[in-house]
Amino acid sequence: MASELEPEVQAIDRSLLECSAEEIAGDCAVDPTCVLCMECFLGSIHRDHRYRMTTSGGGGFCDCGDTEAWKEGPYCQKHELNTSEIEEEEDPLVHLSEDVIARTYNIFAIMFRYAVEILTWEKESELPADLEMVEKSDTYYCMLFNDEVHTYEQVIYTLQKAVNCTQKEAIGFATTVDRDGRRSVRYGDFQYCEQAKSVIVRNTSRQTKPLKVQVMHSSIVAHQNFGLKLLSWLGSIIGYSDGLRRILCQVGLQEGPDGENSSLVDRLMLSDSKLWKGARSVYHQLFMSSLLMDLKYKKLFAVRFAKNYERLQSDYVTDDHDREFSVADLSVQIFTVPSLARMLITEENLMSIIIKTFMDHLRHRDAHGRFQFERYTALQAFKFRRVQSLILDLKYVLISKPTEWSDELRQKFLEGFDAFLELLKCMQGMDPITRQVGQHIEMEPEWEAAFTLQMKLTHVISMMQDWCASDEKVLIEAYKKCLAVLMQCHGGYTDGEQPITLSICGHSVETIRYCVSQEKVSIHLPVSRLLAGLHVLLSKSEVAYKFPELLPLIYYYHNVKCRREMFDKDIVMLQTGVSMMDPNHFLMIMLSRFELYQIFSTPDYGKRFSSEITHKDVVQQNNTLIEEMLYLIIMLVGERFSPGVGQVNATDEIKREIIHQLSIKPMAHSELVKSLPEDENKETGMESVIEAVAHFKKPGLTGRGMYELKPECAKEFNLYFYHFSRAEQSKAEEAQRKMKRQNREDTALPPPVLPPFCPLFASLVNILQSDVMLCIMGTILQWAVEHNGYAWSESMLQRVLHLIGMALQEEKQHLENVTEEHVVTFTFTQKISKPGEAPKNSPSILAMLETLQNAPYLEVHKDMIRWILKTFNAVKKMRESSPTSPVTETEGTIMEESSRDKDKAERKRKAEIARLRREKIMAQMSEMQRHFIDENKELFQQTLELDASTSAVLDNSPVVSDMTLTALGPTQTQVPEQRQFVTCILCQEEQEVKVESRAMVLAAFVQRSTVLSKNRSKFIQDPEKYDPLFMHPDLSCGTHTSSCGHIMHAHCWQRYFDSVQAKEQRRQQRLRLHTSYDVENGEFLCPLCECLSNTVIPLLLPPRNIFNNRLNFSDQPNLTQWIRTISQQIKALQFLRKEESTPNNGSTKNSENMDELQLPEGFRPDFHPKNPYSESIKEMLTTFGTATYKVGLKVHPNEEDPRVPIMCWGSCAYTIQSIERILSDEDKPLFGPLPCRLDDCLRSLTRFAAAHWTVASLSVVQGHFCKLFASLVPNDSHEELPCILDIDMFHLLVGLVLAFPALQCQDFSGISLGTGDLHIFHLVTMAHIIQILLTSCTEENGMDQENPTCEEESAVLALYKTLHQYTGSALKEMPSGWHLWRSVRAGVTPFLKCSALFFHYLNGVPSPPDIQVPGTSHFEHLCNYLSLPNNLICLFQENSEIMNSLIESWCHNSEVKRYLEGERDAIRYPRESNKLINLPEDYSSLINQASNFSCPKSGGDKSRAPTLCLVCGSLLCSQSYCCQTELEGEDVGACTAHTYSCGSGVGIFLRVRECQVLFLAGKTKGCFYSPPYLDDYGETDQGLRRGNPLHLCKERFKKIQKLWHQHSVTEEIGHAQEANQTLVGIDWQHL
Repeated sequence: MASELEPEVQAIDRSLLECSAEEIAGDCAVDPTCVLCMECFLGSIHRDHRYRMTTSGGGGFCDCGDTEAWKEGPYCQKHELNTSEIEEEEDPLVHLSEDVIARTYNIFAIMFRYAVEILTWEKESELPADLEMVEKSDTYYCMLFNDEVHTYEQVIYTLQKAVNCTQKEAIGFATTVDRDGRRSVRYGDFQYCEQAKSVIVRNTSRQTKPLKVQVMHSSIVAHQNFGLKLLSWLGSIIGYSDGLRRILCQVGLQEGPDGENSSLVDRLMLSDSKLWKGARSVYHQLFMSSLLMDLKYKKLFAVRFAKNYERLQSDYVTDDHDREFSVADLSVQIFTVPSLARMLITEENLMSIIIKTFMDHLRHRDAHGRFQFERYTALQAFKFRRVQSLILDLKYVLISKPTEWSDELRQKFLEGFDAFLELLKCMQGMDPITRQVGQHIEMEPEWEAAFTLQMKLTHVISMMQDWCASDEKVLIEAYKKCLAVLMQCHGGYTDGEQPITLSICGHSVETIRYCVSQEKVSIHLPVSRLLAGLHVLLSKSEVAYKFPELLPLIYYYHNVKCRREMFDKDIVMLQTGVSMMDPNHFLMIMLSRFELYQIFSTPDYGKRFSSEITHKDVVQQNNTLIEEMLYLIIMLVGERFSPGVGQVNATDEIKREIIHQLSIKPMAHSELVKSLPEDENKETGMESVIEAVAHFKKPGLTGRGMYELKPECAKEFNLYFYHFSRAEQSKAEEAQRKMKRQNREDTALPPPVLPPFCPLFASLVNILQSDVMLCIMGTILQWAVEHNGYAWSESMLQRVLHLIGMALQEEKQHLENVTEEHVVTFTFTQKISKPGEAPKNSPSILAMLETLQNAPYLEVHKDMIRWILKTFNAVKKMRESSPTSPVTETEGTIMEESSRDKDKAERKRKAEIARLRREKIMAQMSEMQRHFIDENKELFQQTLELDASTSAVLDNSPVVSDMTLTALGPTQTQVPEQRQFVTCILCQEEQEVKVESRAMVLAAFVQRSTVLSKNRSKFIQDPEKYDPLFMHPDLSCGTHTSSCGHIMHAHCWQRYFDSVQAKEQRRQQRLRLHTSYDVENGEFLCPLCECLSNTVIPLLLPPRNIFNNRLNFSDQPNLTQWIRTISQQIKALQFLRKEESTPNNGSTKNSENMDELQLPEGFRPDFHPKNPYSESIKEMLTTFGTATYKVGLKVHPNEEDPRVPIMCWGSCAYTIQSIERILSDEDKPLFGPLPCRLDDCLRSLTRFAAAHWTVASLSVVQGHFCKLFASLVPNDSHEELPCILDIDMFHLLVGLVLAFPALQCQDFSGISLGTGDLHIFHLVTMAHIIQILLTSCTEENGMDQENPTCEEESAVLALYKTLHQYTGSALKEMPSGWHLWRSVRAGVTPFLKCSALFFHYLNGVPSPPDIQVPGTSHFEHLCNYLSLPNNLICLFQENSEIMNSLIESWCHNSEVKRYLEGERDAIRYPRESNKLINLPEDYSSLINQASNFSCPKSGGDKSRAPTLCLVCGSLLCSQSYCCQTELEGEDVGACTAHTYSCGSGVGIFLRVRECQVLFLAGKTKGCFYSPPYLDDYGETDQGLRRGNPLHLCKERFKKIQKLWHQHSVTEEIGHAQEANQTLVGIDWQHL
């Protein structure tokens, strides 16, 4: 069943059901189908070789121990043979007694026959006669069968209608049908089942053939299930001994009574396509474990398989199941064994059978007997795809070449070759095309099928050639056959056509009139190409006595085939032809084929032509044709890199390919491999030569490793390399010229020196000096000289120059290699210095070149022309000096030197002029700039100020530098107010941030986070009732806020967001696509940087300065007094609250109570402060507060909810904690240069959290304060508070400090806000130290320092003693003071760092310069900045009177007792930083782990898409129906469900089979990210397409981890989805 779950990104290979991870050893395997399983691979010698990894769909064996499969190391350590055991293969039956053999034979025969009978039984309601029961019950099953046409969705929908089941059940049915091939969907009497059947058939027969449904009698189903069980049992029983296996094979292949094809094995094979999936896989497994594992019977089975080959393949083509469920798939097990393949070729004539079967399936032919693929229906296309598997079989048979040939093998191979030629003959000239003129083509003809066929056969053709090459007799025979076939193909062309005569320059030739632009041309000429290949082999193997019958052929060849078709074989074919003709004749024929004969043969044709006809198209067309023709000549003479044409070997050919690919641009390994031709083993051979021609550059964090061409190889660059496309050619030319300019060389790109031709092809070079060629060159140069009168193009000229260069190089080589007695017949230099003949007296080519050298309109080609003249002089010198004397190069260069000097002077002068002009322009520009700055002075002042306020690092301005900086308390450093000006990104208007002005906001993104979590299993059961006041120290789920730092007016943002919403509503009505952001959840993209956001934070001034304008009295209370005062105020408040809640009778009683209550001095609980903020800022405070509440608790927004302020404080605390973690993990200083978006975000977030109480209800905030305070200073009215071990102290600190103003605003006794901050901070710090001491682990490190008592240590010891006393000695024994102080310092540092960040942003006191530098721990500096004593324990000593009672109350909590008695756990400090899981170095171990993972739901089935969560390491069964769960009323896949439990909605996964990282956020967002595994070439391999060994790249993994730590996964997904719209359409929730 076609599965719809697969996202469009890649169709996931559904065959991976029984996956076995496999390694494919690369260089030692005999053919690409040799594989090892992971276990054998790790124990074999191939482990350190080059290998490829693939995952397979099961249905095959590990080839360990098969000596025919490996060139070396066929055994792993486990299967190593003992040499003593290798005797003659003995009969395995020897070990069994006669009696056992006889009994086994009978039992096996009965069982096997019964199973085959019942499985191939076709009646639906009656059993075979001998099994029929006396009375039959009326019980039937409605059985639904699998097919590959209908999708899951269709089946599920149909089933729900037909057997009215729930969707869950229907999904269950569908999954089973897909897995086992059939499933009963209803049980009952005949009528009942028949009715369901008719509904299913009716519902699925609309577009396609209906689903197959049968109503089967229950007894038949029972028997069939039993039959399958028997087959499985047989499979397991024969595993016990080779003897039993041999008996089963005998039973299976025993001929039955009915003669041919009556054995049990044959019957099963031939009814294969009638069986369902489950039955097929059972009996295939049985065949594999019996017939294919017994060497004797493997041969017999192979013969049966070959005999039935045609029927099996026909069954497969008409059947609709995938190849791996068809018995035809066993061909890979049989045909790839070289000995079996040879035997089948000689005895069963296998090659001919395969090709004939193939031909039978392609029946559409035209009148000439060629294949015809026009009007190609979908069904035929489907069939055609299946027929192609036959080509694969042919490949398997041919993979390993025979080393010795027997006469029999020769005969059968040539018979097969004949059949193959028949096939090619049907392809020769198929789908001919006529050039369309005049009107547009309505419908593109069906070319795809013909092309596919051509592509598929390419490898087979080259394998055929390899076979031919290995035996001389076969080669000659094959060559003759091939020629004969080609003659037949072209027999029908000459009837009735009169030859015509062409003549140029005194040469004339007869040819046939054939006009390419009007007659049919086909690009499919496999026969000609095969012939060309064989011809080259002949040239190699010295059999080269020329065949007299070759010559006539060449004419036909040109006759039909003249447009160069970019297959190398065609070039070779032409080269073969030309080497046997007079070059002048060839060129004339070619001119006529290109329809250019007129232009070159008539003098002055060009001039007439361009003056008479000004028709642009025709001129253009002729130019193109001339260029193409010249290009073809360049290729014919220059392409000598195929072994056999030139004197080169295969590596030279590859080297040249690589050099030319790299000369376009540096390339990654995979790109290079793609651009090089593969052989049949998918190898390109590039590894061997790449080192010689290129350097490897390692990749950075992104990108891939690149190969760069070595500079010394650049001289081998040929601009007209025949594998370049037009675009590649111009890119390469550009790149090479650029490089030459950088190296200060002249930019000529001369033709490279070429290897000599083989003798057979040696005459090709004469084209260059033939008269017709010289005439063509002369004509074009002439046009260029008189450049106005003619239609000519520069590239035409460039090609001519290239040809001249080639000829000169050639002559130079001939002269260098000449021996005494030979005369060099290649006399190009003389020919080009002769002027034209009498009538026209055109100047010589040389003279024209010299004229052109100074033509102003040929600036680009100057260097090339100069190079030609220089080479010409050198060659001339060589000619003149006798071959023996050394060459002198002096006189010739003098004339050149002078021209070069002139040139240099000219260039210098031009450069000077250009320089002066540049300087003048620069001067003008800087003048304008200065002018602008003067005009807009104040603007620049403001920007500077703004910069100062937004950057976190303040230059140590004089105000600050003299004193120590303190962030809080009465001694807090007073910083002068800085005015802050910001610009709105939407309306570009600038505004100052003030209390009463309109609000400015930052785009922000709030998300739940578990990045710091120490306990992922916690789950909020009912978010509506949950109270988030106290954060547990395991930080199981926090709310993180981030921002991109872009600022808008609140009203501008509101307008922008409304328009986004309106657009979304319109979009929903039009199309049902997702966008990358979810508008219903308030998401939008920042208008400037498109960063995902879901709310905005208002920009504020430091809020403390607004409320803290009371006088600072010098006599501030100390901690003890302050705690007493606060406790009284709290009591008073609580008393009042009680009063309000009880209904009072008359006001008199009320006032009495008032008197009873001692109001602390100066405390006015009825006073309500005025809110200083403007309406618009208040609205934004509410907006952001509500957003944080909504996201953090996953509830509906409600701005009145008392939990809103708690969530705001929590988000502030959590964000600061996560940033402190990142900085510590990267060893960065706390106040180092933070990125400005982070800095702005933290500043705004802290200030917002500090100002939020002004828009919340005062009594609510006071209530929160009381409760938070009571957790440290116990108070009668609050019971059930968490114990000190279960409170995260930093969250507590932030809550207390930010809620305190709500209480303090009613206190007029003169206690300043700063004092409160300081005392709260000291109190919380002490509580934290107690927390650390209680949970510190006491293991001794044996590292006692010698001087044990400095004051800190003795103080800590004293404190520990006190604790010991209060906990009733449950605390562990006393460790050393040094150890204690060390753990206190380490444990409290993160808290101090977070506090420093918090107070820095809250009060705006710049950080001391000492903390801004990286390096040692800044403990002392931190303490000073936070006005703490360096010895923290002093806090306890100074306030001992109250602290002792507090410590006692903390220690008496029952939870603390439970912890100390070991009944519960507690978090230890400092908390470890969370990391992603450790991944293995080698990817193959991950694949192995995943392949052993079976889906947890569907009873031990292997999972199709095993996916690893990188956060917690669980393996999940992703992207399948079996593991879907329900989440908030929707069905979601395993990964999406897991993100909610593990990452509160965000997940990072590794899809093991695809080797790609998957980011998920929520249900609709996801993207793929490049994996942290690279191959040796520095590239990732997503989808494991290349299969190179992969290793973990630590840097890339760190980068993924950093994204996670910084909470940027969602943002990353947003950017990816914006950039690539296809990602938006994927149903991420199903993954």
